[in-house]
Amino acid sequence: MGKIIRFAFIRFNMRILLKYIHSPFLIIADEHTLGTIRPLINIGSILLTKDKPQILLTNDDGFDSPGLWAAAEALSEIGFVWVTAPRDQASGMGRSMPSTSDGRIATRKMEVHGKEWTVYAVGGTPAQTVQHAVLEIMPEKPDLVVSGINYGSNMGIGVTISGTVGAALEGAAYKIPSIAVSLDTADEYHLSHSDEIDFEPAAQITVKFASRYLQSQMPDDVQAFKIEVPADATAETPWQISSLSREQFYISTAPQRESWDEEITTGYRVADDLSVFPEGSDVHTVHHKGLVAVTPLSLDLTSRVDLKALEKQLHATGN
Repeated sequence: MGKIIRFAFIRFNMRILLKYIHSPFLIIADEHTLGTIRPLINIGSILLTKDKPQILLTNDDGFDSPGLWAAAEALSEIGFVWVTAPRDQASGMGRSMPSTSDGRIATRKMEVHGKEWTVYAVGGTPAQTVQHAVLEIMPEKPDLVVSGINYGSNMGIGVTISGTVGAALEGAAYKIPSIAVSLDTADEYHLSHSDEIDFEPAAQITVKFASRYLQSQMPDDVQAFKIEVPADATAETPWQISSLSREQFYISTAPQRESWDEEITTGYRVADDLSVFPEGSDVHTVHHKGLVAVTPLSLDLTSRVDLKALEKQLHATGN
């Protein structure tokens, strides 16, 4: 069983504790009881494990989303899964850090694969949830961040709106390999927690790609992956590396109201003509080929142009 270390303490910071423990150290009878350390009050025993990849799982559909739990169950096959998700629906939050978030963290008990897990619901956006997980919930940085599985696609130039993608980019900012996974669904399911959607194929695809990512060394400019799963995909549906389409997949729509005093937001719909999306783009891969679209993402938003030539051009055309 390896070394078992027992400590009695009150309000002892887990990060400080880890400095005094030497690997290898093992292993907890129920490994998710490790999560009960984080209240840091009157803990009698600490049993730690380092034998599996540490995977942080979050989403933007909120803590109660079936897509989150399908991913949690599947990912537990390859690693120790820390479920830390927004307490509330947080779609469309991008990578935002609103000061209005309360930041409260509630521990909950969930049964996954017949075991009781300690999991975390956070009062914040998906990106803020990643921050809380890395900075104060987990004892060490995770080996992988997975965000999803989202109700609905995140394709084209609207991806910066996506909370699912925003969480993955926040993970990437901490230099953690990160994945954002979305399942194509009809619009009416996007803000739901409907059990009519079968997330199992997307969950198995997530595990396969997560396993590849954990075993691979990516080029410097690949800091995250965006994975788009077709609605009719199976666990065996092939995948293809695809570019981010430069067209809008979701078209914004004006509010339908009589007065500006009415509370209502803008809406969206899928683009009418999907033939305009070029071959090799994420939209084309999913909707024309029926394949899983895997798009490498970078936090470097600098335009890929000759910067000196651009500077020369701007100097020549301005005063």
